[in-house]
Amino acid sequence: MCQHIEQICYVNGRIRFANFGNNSQTFTIFGGKFSAYMHTHYIKHTFHAVAVVLVSAMVFTSCTSQNQWRRAQGAAWGTSYHITYYGDRALDDSVVAVMRNVELSLSPFEPASNISRINRGETDIADSNVQRVFARAMEIWKYSGGSFDPTIAPLVNLWGFGTKKGNVLPDSAAVSAALRSVGMGKCSIDPHGRITKGHKDTSFDFSAITKGYGVDCVARMLERNGVSDYIVEIGGEIVCRGHNPRGLDWQVQIDAPVADSVVTHRRYNVVPLKDAAMATSGNYRNFRTLPDGRRVGHTISPLTGYPRMSSTLSATVIAPDCMSADALATACMAMDADKALAMMRALGKGYSAMLIVDTPQGLQSVSSQDK
Repeated sequence: MCQHIEQICYVNGRIRFANFGNNSQTFTIFGGKFSAYMHTHYIKHTFHAVAVVLVSAMVFTSCTSQNQWRRAQGAAWGTSYHITYYGDRALDDSVVAVMRNVELSLSPFEPASNISRINRGETDIADSNVQRVFARAMEIWKYSGGSFDPTIAPLVNLWGFGTKKGNVLPDSAAVSAALRSVGMGKCSIDPHGRITKGHKDTSFDFSAITKGYGVDCVARMLERNGVSDYIVEIGGEIVCRGHNPRGLDWQVQIDAPVADSVVTHRRYNVVPLKDAAMATSGNYRNFRTLPDGRRVGHTISPLTGYPRMSSTLSATVIAPDCMSADALATACMAMDADKALAMMRALGKGYSAMLIVDTPQGLQSVSSQDK
């Protein structure tokens, strides 16, 4: 079998790296929040998810049509995706089709999506994707005591993080008005997919769970096509199965929470991941700077209507599926650290969380698995 790789990456117009040949031992993917380390015999590659343009694709070719390690990567949903899998054919088109299907169901930024039409009152019937996400979101709303709430869209928009952008600090009257239409517990869905809103102005934003759900959908597509060894990463949310190209467990790097307008990946920890999903939420990269210089983080409390002020800088969750990991990581950021860890412990086997906390002594991590 003959294999080769071609890869050149440009960052802001400059060659960041170019690596060719058979001597390197480590392949590194950086997602929006994670760095997934995948060991191969071919390349050491550092990929920054923001401000990177791939001008030639990474290609694994073979003289035969036998199973081989393959990659699919590109841009979608305002972020990047990277998929490595062992299969007998390229599945790039199927990856794009799956992601587009999820977008047409759940993206609040896609006017024709099912959730956008529900929000505008044009329909109250959820498609199968929205039904699955709605059901799991309702469960996690209950686990978190209301701290995770997809009806938070009016507040997200009010603070400038949603479909409506702004740069003005809302006053208390505006926050109170938006809060009246918030409350997942006031909403329901029947067995036929008909959604009942608790308030006429209730609007759903499933962004804190959709990316993880999309990762799961891509993973299921790979498995339907006979793939059992793979890692799927979309914007930092990850699911993996089987082994990496060296026959070992996948290794995932957790970034240190560095607040910067330019994404930097500073290693905080590396954890093995086997047949599981991982997601991280944090305020250190997604924030707005107001005209008076104050920073506002994107984690809005659906209970108070205001951005969460907390010493917890990031929350990393491991779960059996990425939809759950994504939502639970957001929930952990919206809760006090002790309550978040208690929630994760109550979920039982297969679920764990690591919080990175800012203390006077520096960054410290606390885990739901700590005694």
